[in-house]
Amino acid sequence: QVQLVESGGGLVQAGGSLRLSCAASGRTFSSYAMGWFRQAPGKERAFVAAVSRSGGSTFYADSVKGRFTISRDNAKNTVYLQMNSLKPEDTAVYYCAAEGNPYSGGSYYLESAYGYWGQGTQVTVSS
Repeated sequence: QVQLVESGGGLVQAGGSLRLSCAASGRTFSSYAMGWFRQAPGKERAFVAAVSRSGGSTFYADSVKGRFTISRDNAKNTVYLQMNSLKPEDTAVYYCAAEGNPYSGGSYYLESAYGYWGQGTQVTVSS
């Protein structure tokens, strides 16, 4: 089992920055990939970014590429999402997710690769 707790959400003006954190517990952190997803009002949950077990590979949705950076600190059991140049359309509840155990083998861009989810943190970007 993996427990995930997100933090760092809030209200920010367009063009501003926020850093989300997700603290994990329950399994060896470096043994699973991590991802961030978001769900805007009235929309389905969507992939934002993912990072491999070692942190050596990262993956991004086209809509956030160049603005968001995912990273992980395996010593602190924490994954981060640095969000810069925020836009009103980034407003959503952001969820972190941990690779399922056993890993399904699916793409990290898909929810099916993840077996554990946090409770979500609200990010609101005002225009």
